[in-house]
Amino acid sequence: MGDRLRLGTFTPSVLVEVARRSGALERAGLEVDEVPVASSPAQFTSLLAGDLDAVLTSPDNVLAYHFLSRNPLGRRIPLVVEAAIDRGLGLSLWARGGLGDPRPGARLAVDVATSGFAFVGYALLARRGLARDDVEVLALGSTPRRASALVEGRCDLTVLNAGNQYPARAAGAVLLGEASDLGPYLGTVLAGRATPSAERRRLADALIEVARMIGAGGLDDVVRGAAGDRLGLSVADAASFVELLRDPERGLVTTGAVDRRSVRTLLDLRRAAEPDPGLDDVEAGLGELVDADHLID
Repeated sequence: MGDRLRLGTFTPSVLVEVARRSGALERAGLEVDEVPVASSPAQFTSLLAGDLDAVLTSPDNVLAYHFLSRNPLGRRIPLVVEAAIDRGLGLSLWARGGLGDPRPGARLAVDVATSGFAFVGYALLARRGLARDDVEVLALGSTPRRASALVEGRCDLTVLNAGNQYPARAAGAVLLGEASDLGPYLGTVLAGRATPSAERRRLADALIEVARMIGAGGLDDVVRGAAGDRLGLSVADAASFVELLRDPERGLVTTGAVDRRSVRTLLDLRRAAEPDPGLDDVEAGLGELVDADHLID
């Protein structure tokens, strides 16, 4: 029996499952319980309350809760980023089948209106001539919930990633643009409260080890099996997911490093959507947020 760690996730993590099936978690002396969260405010409320030991989340969420008082919880939370996990896993804007070109009045489903994935949606819509105020923004929570809403017609547009885009595409959804079109991007980091945690550090090291193995061409069968079981993907979509994980611009971060160029993309998107003077302090403060071994230019 290893040390137990409670990890808050929006979408079941294929990377964590591969770490489990490949023995990386056992070698790290860990048992990881994934706890599904409905939204980013719910995730950080649970983290603050001690109900979660760590989270897989958008780095924009970490920046907002660590640096800005104007966030959904209305207070700053001292946080630490242990490692970068991925570059969005195909984070992209999708329209429901039959919608055609988005028009004013379209319903855009997001986690919350002031979160990083929403900012990607606004930026990609702007490239099509639609401002944020031109659409009806619906806060529908986590990515799997929004994928279902798109397929069921409860929204017209949403931002999807991490395998949720494949069933939506099969149901007729249409790709409108990707986060990678906007510049270098980080989609997920492993983070926790800013208190030392050997268990959280060991989890980061295990996930980086597995990401490196996948990036080097290993563990294909394990990844396909995990994607099929955890995300319900078909054999073909699971194979596509393997290739997505290996994409250097959209897939896994095999070094675990947080790069400042991607952070600048996040800041630019947030400044465009939700200007805040506190954003000016982020770049200078990254050294207090990101583990020194995992911060690069």
